[in-house]
Amino acid sequence: MLSCESTSACTVTFLTEASQKSKATSAGGVGYRFRSRLARTPAELILVVTVLLWSGSYTSTRYAVTHGFEPIAFSSLRFAIGTVIFVAVVLIREGSIRIERRDLLYLVPAALIGVVINQVSFTYSISLATAATVALIFGTLPIFTSILTRILGWEQLTRRHWVATGVSFAGVALVALGVGGQLSADLGGVLLALLASASFAAFSVFSGRLMQSYSAYRVSALVVLVGAVPLLLISSPQVARLDWTGLDPLAWAAFAYIVFMFITTTYLWFIAVDRVGAAQGTLWANLQPFLGALVAVVILSEGLGLFQILGGVVIAISIVLGRIRRQPVPAPIE
Repeated sequence: MLSCESTSACTVTFLTEASQKSKATSAGGVGYRFRSRLARTPAELILVVTVLLWSGSYTSTRYAVTHGFEPIAFSSLRFAIGTVIFVAVVLIREGSIRIERRDLLYLVPAALIGVVINQVSFTYSISLATAATVALIFGTLPIFTSILTRILGWEQLTRRHWVATGVSFAGVALVALGVGGQLSADLGGVLLALLASASFAAFSVFSGRLMQSYSAYRVSALVVLVGAVPLLLISSPQVARLDWTGLDPLAWAAFAYIVFMFITTTYLWFIAVDRVGAAQGTLWANLQPFLGALVAVVILSEGLGLFQILGGVVIAISIVLGRIRRQPVPAPIE
């Protein structure tokens, strides 16, 4: 309730506050309205949009790396572009990308494991195995995430959640059966896909910890920046020998989609993980393997066997089972 000495004083106070709010809104423009709507958007809807965008990454990446792009060069270039955009946005909005020194404990693993190791393993797995196989193997993501959060003691997971991760693992087992005779030929790709899944789990867990203290923009910028530097160094020989003129328009289109997807989903994923927790968020992420497999069938004409279809159904069931209320463990007070 307002307390004013006079009606005119109340009027001046009201007009001043309204003017300040109007200036803040107009200053943010579209970005302000977007953030306001996003804050009111259910986390589940954010996760669904994120997963839908993710589901096309397997096919797009596989097409690009089999039509001219070198695997690591492909990843490092999109991270370089993402770094410039994220850092620019944070500097404009917040004026700094600095974090407390103690938070390097979370930033470094998120960047080195979740960016460098993840991108190397993911892009090579896509070049060695079919997109459908790699997409469905990512069904192990909630298992790795749950194990990591349990070891670190950062989330208290219920028995129902562990049942859901077990069901998810059963779905992945069905996928492996569906690979059949191709399993030995694709063994390297399968193992690299598992490493990519485990490293993304680390990315989600450690980044989620950073989200407790910083904005999604700042966390995105820092993780991408720290991870992009070693990734660019590793990929420099591939970038140097890349035949830019030999890339066909569809390969460039695939690259453009991956850049758009990467920037959009990185920001949305951090917001969703901050709201529901890494363990539950990765159960939702398990929608992407099945959707990714379907995209691969439609666009790349890859085969999808009965066991792979059943595996996708079982993974979807695990998502339903895992819809539990988050029980976070508070960060220690320093």
